[in-house]
Amino acid sequence: MPPSIPPRAITLDLDDTLWPVGPTLVEAETTLAGWLREHAPRTAASYDAEVRASIRRRLLQAHPEHNHDLSFLRREGLRLAIHEAGEDPALADDGFEVFLAARQRVGFFDDVLPVLEHWSRRYPLVAVSNGNADIERVGLARFFTASVSAHEIGFAKPDPRIFLAACKLTGIEPQQVLHLGDDPQADILGAREAGLQAAWVCRPEIVHRHPPQTLAPEVGPRFDSLRDVAAWLDGAAPGA
Repeated sequence: MPPSIPPRAITLDLDDTLWPVGPTLVEAETTLAGWLREHAPRTAASYDAEVRASIRRRLLQAHPEHNHDLSFLRREGLRLAIHEAGEDPALADDGFEVFLAARQRVGFFDDVLPVLEHWSRRYPLVAVSNGNADIERVGLARFFTASVSAHEIGFAKPDPRIFLAACKLTGIEPQQVLHLGDDPQADILGAREAGLQAAWVCRPEIVHRHPPQTLAPEVGPRFDSLRDVAAWLDGAAPGA
């Protein structure tokens, strides 16, 4: 069944909605590791996944006010690792930029560009992300009216305020805005708590992260792709 109120704007999650984030992060970690071997070899020798996780826990304990800010946690975690390895902590700023640049090299799901092109002619589109992907740097800015990121605004999904901030940028009331995302808690239930419509984009490539059978029925509607969402919306368009 199409939405009872045809949306006038769409907000979209980025990671695992528009591209698979796993391969991107693996490549970014590999790029950073290579940089560290050249510029901070003692850090490189010990900066494995277990150490990163331990440092992240320590940072969250010391700075709970930054739990929404993945850029802060990444940069300051790297700084702490470099310091504890006895190397220059100032290297962390350059190292973080190396990681961040690699993190923007994403591979879109094959329906993303044509669907965003179609929607950008009909709706204001706003990116809403807890991560540090940048719509300009990944090559999607031409489709979007604006973007809202947790590290810039100070709170993360599912906090209703991040969704309301996105709606404000469109000038459209929340009940006339549709949010799309891959995370049933952070995206779908969070958006609905803020008064938006929401649809779960549960791509086959990532469905194992949120098994449908473990979720409450209020998460629906559910789609396998943006292409399916587009067909659903076209059926809901006035006069269609």
